[in-house]
This record gives sequence, structure tokens and C-alpha cells, in this order.
Amino acid sequence: MDFRNTKRSTRSFLKDFNTFITRGNVVDLAVAVVIGGAFGKIVTSLIEDILTPLILNPALNAARVDDLAKLQINGIKYGVFLASVINFVVIALSIFLVIRAFSAIKRKEVREEDLKVEEVKPDPQERLTLAIERLSEIMEAQK
Repeated sequence: MDFRNTKRSTRSFLKDFNTFITRGNVVDLAVAVVIGGAFGKIVTSLIEDILTPLILNPALNAARVDDLAKLQINGIKYGVFLASVINFVVIALSIFLVIRAFSAIKRKEVREEDLKVEEVKPDPQERLTLAIERLSEIMEAQK
């Protein structure tokens, strides 16, 4: 067995892994996964502990059932299905609101940058005057 090739391939592997892991995208993705997991737990608690009881309690009371999993007809657990639908709608709405807020912030930043660019741009007539002055200085220097 050639240990030099193994050592070289290990170093190459570690170098490639280091390059991969230190890219901004990977770190951003890792942060997003962690925050997404925490956000998911909050949304799940909101749905299971607050919204589902508020929305489905009338159905549970009408069916004389105390557990959502027991809300069923002929083995079809429509109570669990309704809870899943509510869960999906709340998560989709939450994600929509977050994305909409970020988009609004991004649009505001773009508008502010556009205003800064407009402020920095000199007047076209002023630019033309400066160009003529430079040109005349160059022509006089050549004489």
C-alpha cells in the first residue's frame, strides 16, 4: 500500500472539504436550517396548542370525542387530516409573510441605492463642460 498517495488524497479531501464548508452559501444554509427548525417548532406549537383546539373543539364536542385522533368515521381519521391541513396553511402563510417582509426590505434598499446613484450623478452639462476644459488643457499642453 502506498501511504504517500493516501496522505495526499486525504490532504486533498480535507482541502476540498474546507473550501466547501467555508463558502458563504453553506454557512447560510446551515443557519437557515437551524432557524427553520426552531421556527417549525414554534409554528407546530401554535397550531397544536392554540389554533387546532380553537378551530376543532366544536367538532370534537359535537362528536363527543376528547382526542383529535379519535375523530374518525369508519377508520378514516379526518380529525388528524384537518389538523394537518391547518398546519400546512399556517406554515405557508408564515413563510409567505416572512418572504413578503424581506422583499419589501429589499425593494426599499434598492430604492435608496437608486436615490444615492441619482444624487452622485453630475449634471450632463457640467460633465460636458469638464470634458471640454480637459480637452483644451491637453491641446494647450501639446503646443
